[in-house]
Amino acid sequence: MSNHSKPTISIITVVFNGAKTLRATIESITPQLTDDIEYLIIDGGSNDGTQDIIQSYAHHLAYWTSESDNGIYDAWNKALAKASGRYIGFVGADDVLLPNTLAVYLNSIHK
Repeated sequence: MSNHSKPTISIITVVFNGAKTLRATIESITPQLTDDIEYLIIDGGSNDGTQDIIQSYAHHLAYWTSESDNGIYDAWNKALAKASGRYIGFVGADDVLLPNTLAVYLNSIHK
């Protein structure tokens, strides 16, 4: 990790029944993870296989949970309570990051 004990960026994805798209989201983020970037996923208690997908990537995640919530804002707040980064990035469960996106952000932050 850089000259600090906490990650610089926390990336957060919240999801509910997103099995059709979540894997692509995770696979666009995990190759970009470094000691300066943590990844958290909050699942709203999905029943479509989403939890199995998350579990298969658990070793890349700083935190994840699957439990009922009161919607996206509640899920975001749960993630924010667990996030350690100085900066927060929200990535939707049906979005993908282009390669090197997080490296570009880190470079800008460190300037």
